[in-house]
Amino acid sequence: MQRLRVPQITTAALAIVVTGISLAACSSSGSPSSSGSGSGSKLSGTVNGSGSSFQLLFQQSGIQQFRTIQPNVTVNYGGGGSGKGRADLAAGTVNFAGSDSPIPSTEASLFKSKPPVLYFPVVIGPITMSYNLSGVTSLKLTPTVIAEMFQAKITKWNDPAIKAINPGVNLPSTPISLAVRSDSSGTTANFSLFLTKAAPSAWKLGSSSTINWPSSAHAGSGNGGVAQIIKSTPGAIGYVDYADAKAAGLTFASVKNLAGDYVAPSTAAASAAASHATVAPDLTFAAVWQPGATSYPITYQSWDLVYSKQSSAATAKLLQAYIGYLVGAGQKLLPSLNYATVPSNIAAKAKAQLSKIKS
Repeated sequence: MQRLRVPQITTAALAIVVTGISLAACSSSGSPSSSGSGSGSKLSGTVNGSGSSFQLLFQQSGIQQFRTIQPNVTVNYGGGGSGKGRADLAAGTVNFAGSDSPIPSTEASLFKSKPPVLYFPVVIGPITMSYNLSGVTSLKLTPTVIAEMFQAKITKWNDPAIKAINPGVNLPSTPISLAVRSDSSGTTANFSLFLTKAAPSAWKLGSSSTINWPSSAHAGSGNGGVAQIIKSTPGAIGYVDYADAKAAGLTFASVKNLAGDYVAPSTAAASAAASHATVAPDLTFAAVWQPGATSYPITYQSWDLVYSKQSSAATAKLLQAYIGYLVGAGQKLLPSLNYATVPSNIAAKAKAQLSKIKS
């Protein structure tokens, strides 16, 4: 397969560029309050993060609201994709990394000599199958059809396999244009994990943060970049997180789930899927392809990754305060941003491990 054609498209949301880490001493030795906001003690300093574009809107809103609680704490978050966030954390250029998947085995060597990494789940959401097809406002897709579309085995919208599951829908002969990620992406990792689980006999490209897509695919940076390709390309289909798809005004399909029901992406359907996920002791889990009649099958999750051992007590307190806010009071921001909240039992475990961030 050939190199993808990558248009000059960046994520629609504004990413704050992280240029370094500057930590000031904490003005109090008190621990963060039980709300996880650090409101019990006034802190000062700077916290830097980068990574997941799925988290970007939440991080921007969270930073703004956290500033009202801790006005002397500056939090910066740059997108760039989950892979960039993990690479930045390993290189020591950020304090935390936003990642939609656990550290893959291919990156384990980067963290070999580092302190243990703590996973804090902060957001849940659906990955939409967004498309641009004039006159078609209602579409159903199965995992197998999606797998064959994204391997360029189904290349026209009026293919018999698509028509069979959409009776009565006037599907045109328009060529299918694939919209995919150009960067190392947790959205890609979870979308391909869904296909590995849901269509194992049809899907041959594996699961990873980067996939060797068909050469005809159009690649964009971040979820916002993929959304823009879909919006501007007749016949396009791509995988975009729900928040960005809604913000871009995209149309998306209902997808057949494990129970055999066609479910449209929504925050409620994502919450239903996440509630069935099996959570490991380190708080990693996969929300894709979960049981339940109302579960959306391409639901994913995102964590903030933090080293358990920090360079100073001041750094540890700043991270406890901000990450604690995201898994605590900050969860109330999610519904208005078109994200789903982390299930309460998982959020409770995340709050409980804040004390593991030490100097």
